[in-house]
Amino acid sequence: MQTEQYNRGASSAFHLAEELRENGIDNPEVLKAIAEIPREWFVPEGFRARAYDNEALPIDCGQTISQPYTVARMTQLLNPFQGMKVLEIGTGSGYQAAVLSAIGCRVWSIERVPDLLQTARHRLEKHGFHVATRLGDGTVGWSEYAPYDGIIVTAGAPKIPSPFVSQLSIGGRLVIPVGEKATQQLFVVTRIDEEDYEVEEHGEFRFVPLIGKRGWEE
Repeated sequence: MQTEQYNRGASSAFHLAEELRENGIDNPEVLKAIAEIPREWFVPEGFRARAYDNEALPIDCGQTISQPYTVARMTQLLNPFQGMKVLEIGTGSGYQAAVLSAIGCRVWSIERVPDLLQTARHRLEKHGFHVATRLGDGTVGWSEYAPYDGIIVTAGAPKIPSPFVSQLSIGGRLVIPVGEKATQQLFVVTRIDEEDYEVEEHGEFRFVPLIGKRGWEE
């Protein structure tokens, strides 16, 4: 029975990846990860029938699992590669971390909500994704393991927190939604050298607020 459920999930994940390809996601490693990971593993039981719809879904504690297109787009903008050192801000369901891990990235992930972290950590370990996690204020980053080749932020910030750019390696990329609580612009910040950064905008998205010392107040 478990094998049948896995095969059904894998088939649905493959079709989801094909839908994302048709919508402009063209990084083969990103599409491969989406196709291989059953999203239903990361969705609450009551929403598993909708796990492969291209939409955000509620998870515990008033949070969401991002729309698959958003996960794929942000991951593609990160330019992931085997062995890339990535910091994720906002573990949430664990799905974004799983996608990065499946690509071969080394992932560190911070979550501020204890129950979410406990559930995500269990899921990731159960399904064989090697992700280092911790409970804390993600807006200050994780300086102990900096610098990172990439930082991906899965919540909307009022501005770009300075610890994120300072914890990037030279040539590293920060993918972060920035704006109001209702809508944000997706920014990609590339660290050129010690002092210089290049900033690009990649369209409007909607995320839950980034809560913390250098984000929104709770």
